[in-house]
Amino acid sequence: MKSSFPRLSRTPPVVLTIAGSDNSCGAGIQADLKTISAFGAYAQTAVTCVVAEVPGRVSAIQAIRPEVVAEQIRMSFEAFPVAAVKTGMLYSTPIIRAVAEVLGKTKRRIPLVIDPVMVASSGDPLLKPAAIAAYRRLLFPLATLVTPNLDELRILSGMPCRDLAEIQQAGAVLVDRYGCAFLLKGGHLKTSTATDILATPGGFETFRAPFRENAETHGTGCTLSAAIAAGLAKGQSLSQAVADAKTYITRAIGEGHCWKSTAALNHFPR
Repeated sequence: MKSSFPRLSRTPPVVLTIAGSDNSCGAGIQADLKTISAFGAYAQTAVTCVVAEVPGRVSAIQAIRPEVVAEQIRMSFEAFPVAAVKTGMLYSTPIIRAVAEVLGKTKRRIPLVIDPVMVASSGDPLLKPAAIAAYRRLLFPLATLVTPNLDELRILSGMPCRDLAEIQQAGAVLVDRYGCAFLLKGGHLKTSTATDILATPGGFETFRAPFRENAETHGTGCTLSAAIAAGLAKGQSLSQAVADAKTYITRAIGEGHCWKSTAALNHFPR
């Protein structure tokens, strides 16, 4: 069946993803590459860490030197017309500082989507504790959108976020504190509907899809934020980019791959 996703044009919009490498290719840089391509954009990468992982387990992390991370970003901006940036796993304060320094020096304001990766779906930590303060101080002031999952929202807001009302309250606090938009992902509530709330200085917008029981969720946060960045690179409004990304991630989960011992999202659903 013919795919409904566009082919790359000769001058596709360029999206730079700054994130970790996942050897299982379900999350991280590899998931971003597939997602951005599925949206008809061209992906650039700046690798922050090499992670040995499969769905459900992380066994090793090797960080890239911050100066090398920064140089990857600088070279992308020098050679390509980067139209949007997303960040995923940044791991440490020095890497966050290096990323913020380079992005802060760009000559034009480019949409920046921050997926504040802190904990893997397996429960393994993917961010050093001291780095949370660096996110708040250095990167959030540059952001267009931050996309925390429920656990990350609780860490960032210091609030329990037990239901959608509390999630929205936490979002209002964060928008007021940092001045950027937050996409508050409610999938971890495990209600019958997977509800995400886009909190902006102008108010709230809700996006819903059926919640799928026992679905593989490895890489869903990476994939969603990459899809939003691709939409912004193509000139979409934030609301439309989030809506299209929500539709895409729902299909990627619903049409996921399954083997005897593991499963993965389908980044090129029909």
